[in-house]
Order: sequence, then C-alpha cells, then structure tokens
Amino acid sequence: MAYHELCYLVMYKIAEKPVRNYLFSLFIFFDMQCPRCQSIKNSVVDSRVTDHSRAIRRRRECDECEYRFTTFERLRTADLIVVKKDKTREAYDRDKLERGVWKACEKRPISQPIVDEMISELEEAWVRSKEVQSIQIGEEVMEKLKDIDLVAYIRFASVYNQFADIESFHQAIIGLGQEAREQREKTVKVN
Repeated sequence: MAYHELCYLVMYKIAEKPVRNYLFSLFIFFDMQCPRCQSIKNSVVDSRVTDHSRAIRRRRECDECEYRFTTFERLRTADLIVVKKDKTREAYDRDKLERGVWKACEKRPISQPIVDEMISELEEAWVRSKEVQSIQIGEEVMEKLKDIDLVAYIRFASVYNQFADIESFHQAIIGLGQEAREQREKTVKVN
C-alpha cells in the first residue's frame, strides 16, 4: 500500500473527525484530488511563485487519467472574521469576494492577475487584524476598482450601496464625473 493510499484510509475511512483533524495538522503535504477522476495519485509537473510572492502555483498531472490541473497555495486567511452590518460574524471567504468582483468586471478588459493582485493586496492589510468590518471590505474594494475600471466600479457600487432607483445610480455617476474633473484640474495646476 502506497503512502498516500494509507493517508487516505486513515484520513477518510478510519479516523473519527477529531482524530482526523489532528492528523490533518500533522501532514504537511497531502496529494490533491484530481478534479476529473477524483484520484489522489498525481504528480507536480511545475511549481512557481506567483502573485508577487504571495502564492505558489503548482501544475499537476493525474497519474490515473493524465489530466492536468492547477492548484494554488496562498496565505491562510481563514482566521480572519468578517463583522457584517447586522453585527453577525462569519469566516472570511476569498472565493465569495472574488465572485462579487468578477460579476462587476464581467465583459470588461480586466485580467485574472489584476483581480488576484487587487484581492491579495487587500487581504494583506486585513489579515493584520483578527476582524474586519464588511463595510471596510466593500469600501476598499470599491476604491481599488475605481482605479482599475470605472464601469466595474459602478457595477460593484450599485450592488454594494443597494441603489434603489435610477436617481441613486445617477448621483454616483455624477460624483465620479466631479472627481475626474478635480483630478484633471490638479494635474493642470501641477504642470
């Protein structure tokens, strides 16, 4: 019996949940499951640092079906707690934030690395404290999106600020126009 098969048996078939959690913490390396055939027998074909040294990208190949897939290792932000507007708390979920950002960026000329870098920069700031307010997350994401793409910013802001009518939407666009004019005036004065 191979090492990873033994690990699989112990982790998923034999051990009770508390024991399994303890054993998981002891194993530093555990094979990833193939998304196609669910086999845990795979090899790392390529490994490189990415996202400005904040993540490790591993290209893997399944030993069973030869399917290639990519995994990422990132700084663990699971200890970060989000305090919502109604004062309830929940664990931070990067995927949830990324889905929201991608909805705003849909059909815009924004690449995956730009979104990954934006979220990673924000997470670095948030992870310094144990809790972060959902309001802070929304505001900081909007500020970053404003620098990346104004259409994505307006889309995200319309959901985040819960625009109730056309007037709210119109006011946000007017505010952006005023900011752009002020920015141009500052640039002209400096030159």
